[in-house]
Amino acid sequence: MKAKLFSLLILVSWTHLLKAEVTLPDIFSDNMVLQRNTEVSFWGWGNINEEVTITTGWDQKQYTVKTPLDTKWKVLITTPEAGGPYEIRIKGENEIVLQNVLVGEVWLCSGQSNMEWSATTNAGIDNAEEEIRNADYPNIRLLTIPKRTSRFPQESVPGNWEVCSPDTMKDFSAVAYLFARRLQGELNVPIGLIDNAWGGTPAEVWTPVSVFEGYGDLKAAAEAVKDNRWSPGFPAALYNAMVHPIVPFKIAGTLWYQGESNTANPNTYAKLFSKMVGSWREAWGYEFPFYYVQIAPYKYGTEEVGVLIRDQQRRALEMIPRSGMVVTSDIATIDDIHPPNKQDVGLRLANIALKDHYIKIEGSVHSPLFRKMVIQGRRVEIFFDNAEGLFSKGKKITHFEMAGNDGQFYPAKAIIKDDKIILSSKEVKAPGKVRYAWDNIAEPNLFSGAGLPVSCFTSD
Repeated sequence: MKAKLFSLLILVSWTHLLKAEVTLPDIFSDNMVLQRNTEVSFWGWGNINEEVTITTGWDQKQYTVKTPLDTKWKVLITTPEAGGPYEIRIKGENEIVLQNVLVGEVWLCSGQSNMEWSATTNAGIDNAEEEIRNADYPNIRLLTIPKRTSRFPQESVPGNWEVCSPDTMKDFSAVAYLFARRLQGELNVPIGLIDNAWGGTPAEVWTPVSVFEGYGDLKAAAEAVKDNRWSPGFPAALYNAMVHPIVPFKIAGTLWYQGESNTANPNTYAKLFSKMVGSWREAWGYEFPFYYVQIAPYKYGTEEVGVLIRDQQRRALEMIPRSGMVVTSDIATIDDIHPPNKQDVGLRLANIALKDHYIKIEGSVHSPLFRKMVIQGRRVEIFFDNAEGLFSKGKKITHFEMAGNDGQFYPAKAIIKDDKIILSSKEVKAPGKVRYAWDNIAEPNLFSGAGLPVSCFTSD
């Protein structure tokens, strides 16, 4: 009886394979955007040894591949300059026709709640009604990856592309949409956005297991992360289920807004974050730009966890090639971890991309960053990168502190000279350390000539 049952199961399995139709992962759907001027991967499943032919609508060129023993086929397709809409036909024993496909720029937008935040989430965003009403951009396309977790890397994830409209934009990532709107205004090409965010998630769940296997300190920090009411806690939970399934899909770059949930273990964040970015780039096979948002000031409690994460994010810039960071200390709401001003966040991210990646705009797009300190007797000179036109919004420059060998910090008087800061303090006769905006809720008043706030830092 058991032998007959086993034989029946084998027969059913082989019958299923023989009747298998060509299928695609859901990331390939009507209304999608493909990355322009490159080779993009198309992949799917079919019957063993089934011949699959893909015909591209922009040039009617055909690409043919045979399904191997594991039933998963993959083929590289050459894309043209931006344009569309096009049809793409995938034909095996059955035929799939993808319609209204555009070719342009594709950006992956990931992180936690401030990236996930939409115009209608809770209190929404500034000018939400107007933003929704004006969100009629048929050449911006939106794909939301649904929340999924897995202990093991997955091959596909549900979702489908939608045309940007007031109805579809209102529940999509506001930061991502506002980034795309600015980008399209300058580039005049279709923009595809993949919203791949989950509120309350630490970076550990977005990082593949291989990273933790190689670094004991990161593994220990990951083991300390626990499930909570917002997020799963085990390492790679979201990487496996929400990132790995879309890895072959060609992207121009990634936007990232996350860090609030790592205030529980801030000291390893820069290392973890840089290794996470490296692992994503390794999975995709190329070094795409990675632009991220420094978390905003917020009342985290008595410990300096918020500013520690912000400083770790600042330090990560030197560890991550082709990266850029948006500083948000001037648009914070210290009583709300979700600042409603998403417009400036999207704008600043877009300006970094337009200057550094697309070489389309001029001027300063990066916030001033601490470069070095030089001790001159009882005074200290602070030098910055990106500090042209340095000025303060107020009569006095706030939030600078100095310390001597005892490590005790005191408020410092700051003056601007030639785009550098000169510090002094009556309490500190022999300066050894300086820091700036070193508080969870610090909203300092020092800016570049481009109106971008100086990032917090410590000289340690």
